[in-house]
Amino acid sequence: MGLDPGLRRLALGTLLAAYPGPVPPDWAVDLVADGLAGHTLFGTNVHDPAQVAAGTAALRAGRADVLIAIDEEGGDVTRLAHATGSPYPGNAALGAVDDVELTRRVYQSIGAELAALGITVNLAPTVDVNTADDNPVIGTRSFGADPVRVAAHSAAAVRGLQSAGVAACAKHFPGHGATIADSHHELPTVDVPPEVLRQRDLPPFAAVVAAGARAVMTAHIRVPALTGDDPATFSRAVLIDLLRTEYGFTGTVITDALEMKGAAMAAGGVGPAAVRALSAGADLLCIGAKVDAALVERVAAEIAEATADGRLPIARVEEAAGRAAVLAAWTRTAGGSPTAADPDLGYAVARRAVRVHGAVTGLDEPLVVQLHTESTIAEGRVPWGLGPHLDGTREIRVIASETDPTTLRGLAGERPIVLVGRHLHRLPGGPELIADLAAQHPVTVVEMGWPAQWRPAGVRAFVTTYGASHANGRAAAEALGLAH
Repeated sequence: MGLDPGLRRLALGTLLAAYPGPVPPDWAVDLVADGLAGHTLFGTNVHDPAQVAAGTAALRAGRADVLIAIDEEGGDVTRLAHATGSPYPGNAALGAVDDVELTRRVYQSIGAELAALGITVNLAPTVDVNTADDNPVIGTRSFGADPVRVAAHSAAAVRGLQSAGVAACAKHFPGHGATIADSHHELPTVDVPPEVLRQRDLPPFAAVVAAGARAVMTAHIRVPALTGDDPATFSRAVLIDLLRTEYGFTGTVITDALEMKGAAMAAGGVGPAAVRALSAGADLLCIGAKVDAALVERVAAEIAEATADGRLPIARVEEAAGRAAVLAAWTRTAGGSPTAADPDLGYAVARRAVRVHGAVTGLDEPLVVQLHTESTIAEGRVPWGLGPHLDGTREIRVIASETDPTTLRGLAGERPIVLVGRHLHRLPGGPELIADLAAQHPVTVVEMGWPAQWRPAGVRAFVTTYGASHANGRAAAEALGLAH
């Protein structure tokens, strides 16, 4: 017996899919017409603004109120500017500047850019409080380590986005900032009492709820005191008791991508993960980035079958699809402010965020060395560093753990060395290479990741940018007097 058409349409109404390439394939549009809640755009879907706008128009031809989402955080996580790096500096830089009105304006500018392209939901801001220096997946995506500061800027970001008519989705509930594992690859654990979460991790979520955030994204993290052995995405204690009842959130609960190991491994696949997330109280399920029609149909069938056999109450699926529909209705009626996108604003903020400790004089024609760092899945392979901004100076790239400092000193000769990296305190071979070079050569270090507490001994200057976006790179080159 085939899948009940009514249950299939209901199940589709809880799903955010994705598709490959710059043009929505027929199946992606057909599924929208059949009731699919919407699609998430990734870097592979973005070539240029006109192409993105044409793609979103094609999706709306399938159904006018389709949700079109994107991860456009600014800073290190950008989809629109994945080929060049973002013109906005990102949350850590905004937190360092600590001008709440400026944060609102930056997010309003991002929202205006998205709205002009027909994108209706931004899977941002990241409102996690980054309390772990070794956090491999949040870091500069966070406004900082102070809950009060993060809460203020999180609320401002939500107001800015939504004033442009784009729904904000604050993430990752109940807080990914204290983890030292990446939920794309495994299930991180935050083993603290709920009261610690309320004091440290949850104030920004309270702030975004008060600011009217239309959506909140779940985290694939385990908090044993609340979730047992499961991720928060599958926990009624987190999604219903904490988020809805205690914090009073009435908007749409969106899951992080269910293809991520933190969810898929815990459930036994994307389909079972979808059923468990809905059962726990999630409303809109991000399937992931690598999606085709068969995967969407398989997930919808799992949901429909669980509904038909009583494992998943139909009233819960109707509630979830209803909340997704309410979000879609808001995006059609919100109406953005007349303010246009202002990418120059991002460069101005990036300049204000740069911190220089030591002397950056005497850097005539330095040897600029970028220390290779692997990108996270969230970031993708986005260009970073000083290279595009240098005036007549070439940037070379090396792997710290495979580089002989004597070779770099030979290349430099009498010239000073500028070492550029991300998260240098935990880069394999990074601290050792810097220490060896600085002991015998004038060295300036540019930290474009989360700066942590580590500072290298013996260097002439330590420059912190609080991010690795295009704007951050230009600001650093200017601070060093090297910009063209």
